[in-house]
Amino acid sequence: MTTPFPFTAVVGQDDLRLALLLNAVSPAVGGVLVRGEKGTAKSTAVRALSALLPEVAVVPGCRFSCDPASPDPSCPDGPHEPGPGAHRPARMVELPVGASEDRLVGALDIERALAEGVKAFEPGLLADAHRGILYVDEVNLLHDHLVDLLLDAAAMGASYVEREGVSVRHAARFLLVGTMNPEEGELRPQLLDRFGLTVEVAASREPDQRVEVVRRRLAYDDDPAGFAARWAGEEAAVRQRIVAARELLPQVRLGDGALRQIAATCAAFEVDGMRADIVMARTATALAAWAGRTDVLAEDVRQAALLALPHRRRRNPFDAPGLDEDKLDRTLEEFSGESPDDDPDPDPDGPGGGGGGPAPDAGPQGGGDTGARPEEGDGGEPQPSGAGAGEQPAARAAEPFRTKALSVPGIGEGAAGRRSRARTEHGRTTGARRPRGALTKLHLAATVQAAAPHQRARGRSGPGLVIRRDDLRQAAREGREGNLVLFVVDASGSMAARQRMSAVKGAVLSLLLDAYQRRDKVGLVTFRGSAAEVALPPTSSVDAAAARLETLPTGGRTPLAAGLLKAHEVLRVERLRDPARRALVVVVTDGRATGGPEPVALAGRAARLFAAEQVASVVVDCESGPVRLGLAGQLAAELGGTAVTLDELRADAIAGLVKDVQGTSRRAA
Repeated sequence: MTTPFPFTAVVGQDDLRLALLLNAVSPAVGGVLVRGEKGTAKSTAVRALSALLPEVAVVPGCRFSCDPASPDPSCPDGPHEPGPGAHRPARMVELPVGASEDRLVGALDIERALAEGVKAFEPGLLADAHRGILYVDEVNLLHDHLVDLLLDAAAMGASYVEREGVSVRHAARFLLVGTMNPEEGELRPQLLDRFGLTVEVAASREPDQRVEVVRRRLAYDDDPAGFAARWAGEEAAVRQRIVAARELLPQVRLGDGALRQIAATCAAFEVDGMRADIVMARTATALAAWAGRTDVLAEDVRQAALLALPHRRRRNPFDAPGLDEDKLDRTLEEFSGESPDDDPDPDPDGPGGGGGGPAPDAGPQGGGDTGARPEEGDGGEPQPSGAGAGEQPAARAAEPFRTKALSVPGIGEGAAGRRSRARTEHGRTTGARRPRGALTKLHLAATVQAAAPHQRARGRSGPGLVIRRDDLRQAAREGREGNLVLFVVDASGSMAARQRMSAVKGAVLSLLLDAYQRRDKVGLVTFRGSAAEVALPPTSSVDAAAARLETLPTGGRTPLAAGLLKAHEVLRVERLRDPARRALVVVVTDGRATGGPEPVALAGRAARLFAAEQVASVVVDCESGPVRLGLAGQLAAELGGTAVTLDELRADAIAGLVKDVQGTSRRAA
């Protein structure tokens, strides 16, 4: 068995370690979502935590880890006889991103249930994680329906498995920890809200701390057991402190003053619903117990807010998580129950000298946000005229607007999403078929119909049907899939008028918001000057696409053919990586093609490659002015798609466009 890296040997990452320990003290806090760049000890810290949890007493032989002192009356392995039980270490169970629903919640043997009336249940990962840790690495890549099941079980403390009227329930109380890299895509806001706490982690920029990280990691790799032994004392001390805090937790008093501060803080930051208030209360109580106190102080409320509120403030995927700490301090002071004038020795900075640095996302209150974002390289602050031939500073995007979905025609079989029709495991039932492999969704009527003609020949004598494997029918279901939405954006001189480019960016930003809501992958190809470039390879991180769009400069000629050929190459590579995901190409241009020999003819030949492969496409016509050449419409015809103006992209006007895309794409259903 591999020796885990000691929890107390993790360098830095104070917020991460504190959030994990608070959940170890009080699992009712609701788990932790750890967000951060790769290589920041997210997984290492989570895996190390299991070694600190106290041992659990279990009923011998129970697959659901029932507590012998209070066994679950609904346990599928029950009823359990009273007894002393056995002790074992707390488990840490990992949920793979590609796990099936049955692997998560467990599987019922439908064949035995129908033929014998027996609830033959094979436990899933939720049962294994009961009274331990359930860890989901890359939780943002987990399918939505699995995340829903996971968080529902975490909230209710139980898992329900139902198949055609046959149901099983078992206890499922665990410490839920998810880790994610925001560059690979975000969780939906309503799912973010279901995690109790969140922390942002990043690698230290201090050379001394980075040296210590490397030193400890190399020492661990050379001798894991010896390294762990050197930290055994610190590990034991933290383990004892967790036990003491758990015992003290029921005695902690959450006074009316602290409750008012919690409520006022949640109201001041305009978080939705009441879950934030409850999580803050539980977190503040756990903080007091961890500190060995029986009273919740203002400092506990402040720390609870920093852990429980940042991810609940997001309104769209482009909002960075964070909290204005100055505003937080003002709110806590206002509702502290004491007047500043009555304080004989006021400390304007408070403990710690004013809150420990700037807020991650202070917003407009921070002052000085003029919209220009200094970035590394040549995409940040406006450059002087010599920054490039004909290059113009990046224009700000116009206000995004609400759109309706563009969809790919036909029926696909891609990843679950909310855009185009697809054959999926979840959705409305459209028919029945013989199962391929294990049966997952029984079509009861079709199964009975298949078995009924053979009952006499099978010697049926009782009330139940005699079911054979060949009788079983799988429900065929139709739902929605996510697509690859590839934006091909003209950034040439003909688009460089700031008002026009601002409108173009606003339109693309609106479509990016729509792609986020519909669980698509997105990519961004831009072309200007003499070449095209992949500004963002296909990714689930829609906010990364928005960031690239914001700093997009314009100027130079219009190499339309280069842009289309680059997009065609991106699609070719993506088909090899994800062959089931269908593509929708959105070309944003005025249709002009300049530069090089026969640019118009070359662009036409490139466009016909998409038409030959029946790739669904839309051309957003950015041409303006009283005289219009209609070049975007000609490009759309070559692509086998449709053209739409910027004005037609808005709200209800796009409804007719969906029909046009489906009608003109020539893609076989």
